Amino acid sequence: MSTIKIVNLRKEFKGNVAIEQLNFEFASSQVTCLLGPSGCGKTTLLRMIAGLETPTSGDIYFGDERVTDLSPRRRNIGMVFQYPVVYRGISVYRNIELPLLSEKLPAAERKRRISNVIEMLGLQDSAHKDITQLDNAARQKVAVARAVARQPKIILFDEPITNVDTSSKLVLKRALKELTQQLKQTIVYVTHDQTEAMTLADRIVLMKDGDIVQCDAPRSLYLQPEDTFGGWFLGNPGMDFFAAQCDARIDTGHVRLRSPFLAEPILLEGPAHAGELTVGIRPEHVKVSHTPSPRAVAARLVDKSITVGGQYLLTVEVQGERLKAKVEHQTGKSADETVWIELPIERLMVFDAAGERIHHPLAAIANGSERRVD
Repeated sequence: MSTIKIVNLRKEFKGNVAIEQLNFEFASSQVTCLLGPSGCGKTTLLRMIAGLETPTSGDIYFGDERVTDLSPRRRNIGMVFQYPVVYRGISVYRNIELPLLSEKLPAAERKRRISNVIEMLGLQDSAHKDITQLDNAARQKVAVARAVARQPKIILFDEPITNVDTSSKLVLKRALKELTQQLKQTIVYVTHDQTEAMTLADRIVLMKDGDIVQCDAPRSLYLQPEDTFGGWFLGNPGMDFFAAQCDARIDTGHVRLRSPFLAEPILLEGPAHAGELTVGIRPEHVKVSHTPSPRAVAARLVDKSITVGGQYLLTVEVQGERLKAKVEHQTGKSADETVWIELPIERLMVFDAAGERIHHPLAAIANGSERRVD
């Protein structure tokens, strides 16, 4: 399998920058998801890797081979698009076989490859059906099977589940997960759906405005965003953010942060900061109770709803500012009820004025002494 290396890659359309000057390497034998909102450049980047778009500047390498100027056919890739690309009027088996005929493979090898992908994708019952007898999700499975059967070095997926009906999305997503685990090929998968990315990826490349914001394993990206965009974009709902006021430095190595949401001030070690910083926490990490405690603050329950999985999503308010909290149990029965919220210090992240995370230890002041996070 091949790594994919992009070097100083840039793409402009009529003077508008779609991709900034990127340098990045897609790991061999892994599934890397390009994730981000519409217009962030993820599909443009994928199309340049495929050879369907020409870079304005920069280079693309598959392994040690420079492929920047090669046509898609010469790049030895498989690609699956948003809409199933299949040949109508012939069987599923024949659809998968046709691309293999041009490679002049022995009949026994063709049969082996086709049988393998049909089994991988659960198409045994449809193998000899006309493609027109299949629904859209099954046709997309056939398109995936055609790409996989060729055994290219690299497979590219351009939002393959987007145009599948809701009831079939889960089935196709499960099939793709099992497939990618078996293949161990270099796969680049474009999606705007964070659930797909979290389910399928070994690594997620989070994109915004033609640039890469962060690349990490799914869980690390979710729990440790490097900026406020990552915290906001990932999660349902995304991360809570609130302003914290910076006091003057109280000694050589600390800044004190205060907020109505914090029962205790936060000590932030490291370089001096003035004015205001942003503190973030995931809604599921906000603790909510009916009874007061030393590290909790009183809040007004503004709204409550049930989310996927039977959890409760609460909106609470402190001094006119609101936070979301996601809890397992039913807390609060009516609006305007008082509840108590606690923001565990080990779950807090601090961001600077540019929205970038500040990586310094946090401590809290409790009864005049410091309580540090290990």
